[in-house]
Amino acid sequence: MLEKEFRNEDPSGKIIVLASFIVSLMGGGALAVKIGLQGFPPLKMALFRCILGIIAVGGIGLYYGMSMRMRFEELRRLLLIAALYALHTITLNIGTQLTTASRATIFFYLYPFFTVLFGHFYLPNDRLSATKTVGIFIAFGGVFLSLMPNLQGLSTGYLIGDLMVTLGSCFLGLRITLTKVFVQEIHPYRLLVWLLGLNIPCFYVLGLIFEGDKPIGWTLESTAGLLYQGWIITGFCFLVLTSLLRKYKASKLVILGFLMPVSGVLFSHLILGEELTVGLLAGTGLVATGIYLVNRQS
Repeated sequence: MLEKEFRNEDPSGKIIVLASFIVSLMGGGALAVKIGLQGFPPLKMALFRCILGIIAVGGIGLYYGMSMRMRFEELRRLLLIAALYALHTITLNIGTQLTTASRATIFFYLYPFFTVLFGHFYLPNDRLSATKTVGIFIAFGGVFLSLMPNLQGLSTGYLIGDLMVTLGSCFLGLRITLTKVFVQEIHPYRLLVWLLGLNIPCFYVLGLIFEGDKPIGWTLESTAGLLYQGWIITGFCFLVLTSLLRKYKASKLVILGFLMPVSGVLFSHLILGEELTVGLLAGTGLVATGIYLVNRQS
């Protein structure tokens, strides 16, 4: 039954351009987190991000007259998606604290590999192919080349942090794959509202336990970073990408995620004045080549 109704089309050029724009906006998320952490502890920032995301997504959904009421048969799927979101966020945050930012970025962007791997087994008509595999490796190579000067060698002192970030990318890949499956029957607005809503008590309790004595600094900069995460990324970008995921192939959308670190560096250059390197420009070319190979029509 699911196979007959399962929508898994190749994205058109216009859809790829739209998704690339959305992903580029998400590339500013790392900078927004960096700025937000100047005033907010990590778990409390995640809590406020969920609250802001619910206000945005829920508000848009109610404006269009969509029901946000959870159906009983959706409960297990929504709990699973929410748990994967929490595990991804927690392992990524903790792992990033135990390694360098550049190494965390490299291992985080293993998630397209996990998404394509899970999709090979769970998603109809979205199987691995030689061209798709080569394209993903080329795009990942572009990310690696862009960040290679900042990796600080092959030190094993960051091993635990690297492994935790890799585990977080695995959780993200699985969540994207299952979202593709579940969103066929659960509307994207309702799925995101409950994904965020179920995580609010989780981050609230964890924040009380681990960050109860850490104050919040409501500065203009930290608040701007939080608003960008909550409304631009969670409220807008997540909603558009989840809606696209309902119809188009996950493997051909997820490859666009390799644009995030590239756009993140460009945001840092424009806002913080950080230098653009030859490696970044060459890496951007490899990322574009990999995206082309994965999305090339047979």
